[in-house]
Amino acid sequence: MRKSGERATGMYGALVRIGVPIVIGQIGNVVLGFADNIMVGHHSTEELGAAGFVNTMFTLVVLFSTGFSYGLTPLVGSMFGRGDSDGIGRAVKNSLAANMVLSVVLVAVASVFCLNIHRFGQPEELLPLMRPYLWVNIASLPFLCCFNTFKQFFDGITDTKTPMFIIIGGNLLNIFGNWVLIYGELGAPELGLLGAGVSTALSRVLMAAACVAVFFRMRRYEAFGRAFVAGRVSRTEAWRLASLGLPVAMQLGMETAAFSLSAIFVGWIGTTALAAHQVTLTVSQLLYMVSSGMAAAVAVRVSYFAGQGDYGSVWRTAMCGMRLVLGIAFVLSVPVFLLRDTVSWWFTDSAEVSVLVAQTVFALIAYQIGDGIQYTFANALRGIQCVRPLIWIAFFSYFVVSLPLGWLLGIRLGFGLVGVWCAFPVCLTLAGVMYFVCFKRRMERG
Repeated sequence: MRKSGERATGMYGALVRIGVPIVIGQIGNVVLGFADNIMVGHHSTEELGAAGFVNTMFTLVVLFSTGFSYGLTPLVGSMFGRGDSDGIGRAVKNSLAANMVLSVVLVAVASVFCLNIHRFGQPEELLPLMRPYLWVNIASLPFLCCFNTFKQFFDGITDTKTPMFIIIGGNLLNIFGNWVLIYGELGAPELGLLGAGVSTALSRVLMAAACVAVFFRMRRYEAFGRAFVAGRVSRTEAWRLASLGLPVAMQLGMETAAFSLSAIFVGWIGTTALAAHQVTLTVSQLLYMVSSGMAAAVAVRVSYFAGQGDYGSVWRTAMCGMRLVLGIAFVLSVPVFLLRDTVSWWFTDSAEVSVLVAQTVFALIAYQIGDGIQYTFANALRGIQCVRPLIWIAFFSYFVVSLPLGWLLGIRLGFGLVGVWCAFPVCLTLAGVMYFVCFKRRMERG
């Protein structure tokens, strides 16, 4: 028992060391979201509502691209466990090629959506604000996919601090750019919501450039860089990465769709509901980024042990990760509950929005347990390269259960925004239980 306890303690420490920089980087994204919405919301409530719909829908694209890049992490982690530097460099090159192809596809799909945004039943007065903001975000997708590739490389070799610093730097520049372009400071034109989009796009360009520069210029990555340059793009290897990344992308995409497509229901309710939805969603992203950041550390450690064939440590890592993620989720839910009546005032001075946010926060808090479980074991499955079950579990939980239930409660039964959000605790808990069962069965088969 003592030996097991020491092992568990060591695993908690390793997860924290790897996970905390990921969490800090992802909290930087949340802070950026807060800053964007605060600045846009104080510029105009209409722009906040427009940003709410566009960001909710575009998040589906962003997380799909991020999930696709996750196919690189277990390969890098496994090869890092075996000390295969050449294999890692070749994998990064093939992953970058696959992610660039994906970016072209995503730009095309997002462009079709932007051209048809008027067909989604949103308030007519918001459409002129939505379209330019969305076009600028679409233009930045190739740079986002490039950044995702190199971030997964850094994470896979357990160097999670490098992308953390790059993300923080990019976010600080983005906040400064928001101040300049939204309000027209320092002689710049006052662009409002469009200015926020331009600033975000520029920050993505700079973060991608920083990742490339660090990978090729720093001596500690010299062996990986040489292998990258010497390696050739292989269709077989690129397809292998795609076969690992696509199921994760689809899982994240369908999970996000439960939120993103629900924004369509919210838009049917009205502009005030859209603004309250955006505020609640921004708060939820804090919980999401912290929990998913620690769960990403589970994938890194699991892939490392799987590369060594140590499946006992794989199981213990996953269980330690679950307890860690659930503990963090509980701690973060406390201030969210206490601030439920005041948090909306950070974004807008609308009393109607404040009342809706205070009511919706209860559903947000309720789904943290299931959400923590599904984060942990989805990442554990990713770490052992068992990703195909993620697709059907996500499809059932989010499309068969969540969306119909959200429509039933929010629209059909008339519970409004609160009804739409009450579907999330059900679907996320269901997904978490099924991911756990799948992982457990895989471990029992060895």
